[in-house]
Amino acid sequence: MFNTIQRKISTLSADFKYYVDRWQHSRNMPALEKSDRHILNALKKDGVYVTTLADLGLNSSSELLKAAYHELSQMENPNNDHLDEKLPQISTVTGLPEFYAWGIEKRLVNIIENYIGLPIAFHGVHLRKDLKNKHQFGTLLWHSDAEDRRIIKIIIYLNDVEEKTGPFEYIPRSLTSLFSWNYFRLYYKLWKSGYTGIDDEQVKPVIPKSAWKSCPGPAGTVILVDTKNTLHHGTVRTEDRSALFLCYTTNPPERPDLCTQYWDDTYPRAELRSALDAVKVSS
Repeated sequence: MFNTIQRKISTLSADFKYYVDRWQHSRNMPALEKSDRHILNALKKDGVYVTTLADLGLNSSSELLKAAYHELSQMENPNNDHLDEKLPQISTVTGLPEFYAWGIEKRLVNIIENYIGLPIAFHGVHLRKDLKNKHQFGTLLWHSDAEDRRIIKIIIYLNDVEEKTGPFEYIPRSLTSLFSWNYFRLYYKLWKSGYTGIDDEQVKPVIPKSAWKSCPGPAGTVILVDTKNTLHHGTVRTEDRSALFLCYTTNPPERPDLCTQYWDDTYPRAELRSALDAVKVSS
């Protein structure tokens, strides 16, 4: 019991420091353009903002896409037709300059810092191919992420996404505000699952399907989402979906151990493969 009390005191102390730090940093926020403040307001209201690379207008977007399609073409097709649950193919591309340069574009970083409320860390980029599956498991279940108290993940579709390709789906935060009855009902179900996720049938009695927000869109669609505070999932698909995933948190995050996957050897690293290919060509 003593250890439990110590952990609770430590958690409360860390939370108090976090809110004090956010209050102090609020006077040092980078300035935003008017259009970017619209993005910030949408994130604060519902936890999600959907746009396109063209409308976002970042200078390095064309190089990002060119590199993404090249790396996608290097992914081997998995021999997994016999599996009932097909895990996504993931390649870590953080070490390639085209991806890193886009992720640290100043306008983008300013928007995210204004939302998170503290100096931020950009952890990296995954190139991800989500495969067709018949039922919910893993990230197809409704869940929230745990890296930090506030997280921004950016999803960039690399192919046209409609119902058959399994669009990203979320529940607006305005429907699950902290201390609301909906919040407690949903997060109690999550807690009972061990935070592994809950399926559609568990969500429907709390938030009707008509209130869920699906995010279909053409290749180049960009989704900014607070994956900690916005309940979300990928949907069951009959065709594969390819996308980039970028991750941002406070610097340092509450759970740094959950952020290493964006640059360590958890998944194949594209820059190592590129270096190997270069050696093969030169020899």
